[in-house]
Amino acid sequence: MRVHWLQHVDFEGPAAIAEWALERGYALSSTHLNYGEALPQLDAFDLLVVMGGPMSVNDEREFPWLVAEKERVRQAIEAGKAVFGVCLGAQMIASAMGERVYRGAEKEIGWFPVSRVTDEGIGALFPEEFTPLHWHGETFELPAGAVRLAQTGAVPNQAFQLGERVLGLQFHLEATVESVRAMLDNTADEIEEGKPFQQAAGELLKGSALGAAAVRPVLWRVLDRIAETGR
Repeated sequence: MRVHWLQHVDFEGPAAIAEWALERGYALSSTHLNYGEALPQLDAFDLLVVMGGPMSVNDEREFPWLVAEKERVRQAIEAGKAVFGVCLGAQMIASAMGERVYRGAEKEIGWFPVSRVTDEGIGALFPEEFTPLHWHGETFELPAGAVRLAQTGAVPNQAFQLGERVLGLQFHLEATVESVRAMLDNTADEIEEGKPFQQAAGELLKGSALGAAAVRPVLWRVLDRIAETGR
C-alpha cells in the first residue's frame, strides 16, 4: 500500500496518520506544496491524503499551486483512487468537485464534540458522539452524491463520504500532542477570546493528550477502511 500526503505548511504534517501507515507497513511519500514540489502522478500512490493548512482553498492568487492541487485531487477521485482530506483537505475535495467553500458562521478551535448523523458507510465507524480537535473558520457545501456523516452545533458539514473511496473530515482525528503544539506555536493568534466554539491556547494544549488518545481508535478504523478500498 502506497500512501502519499500533500502538505501545505511545515506545521501541519500527517501526525498520527504517519504512525498508522508505519504500523501497517505501508510505504509513505509526500509533496510539500509550500516548497514548490511537484505533485505526484496518479500511478504513484494508492491512497492520497490531503492535509490541513491556515490558507483558504479560495486563495489561488496568493498560493497559485492550489489550482494544480485541486485538479490533481479531482483527477485522483475520478480515477477511483482512495482520497482522505483533513480540514483544508476536506474543503479541497469539495472545491475540486465544484462546490463552494466559504466562511462559516462560527470559527471552531479546540476540542469539541461531534455527533454522528448516519450509520451509512464510514459513518458506522464513528461513535454516536466523539471529541476531536477542530481548527477552522471556513466550511463547504457537500459534493454532489456525497453522504453527510457528522455535525457539530456550529457547523453541520463536519464529515462526508463520496462513493466508497473518498472521505473528507473537517476536524483533526490525526492530532497528537506534538501536532497541537506546532499549530499553537504558529497560529495561536487566530484564537479569539470569549467565543463559544474556541478554547484558550492553554486549555487546548492541556486537553491534547487525552483528546488525541480518545479519538485514535476512530482514526485507525477510518484509515483501515479507506486503505482497504484503495487496494
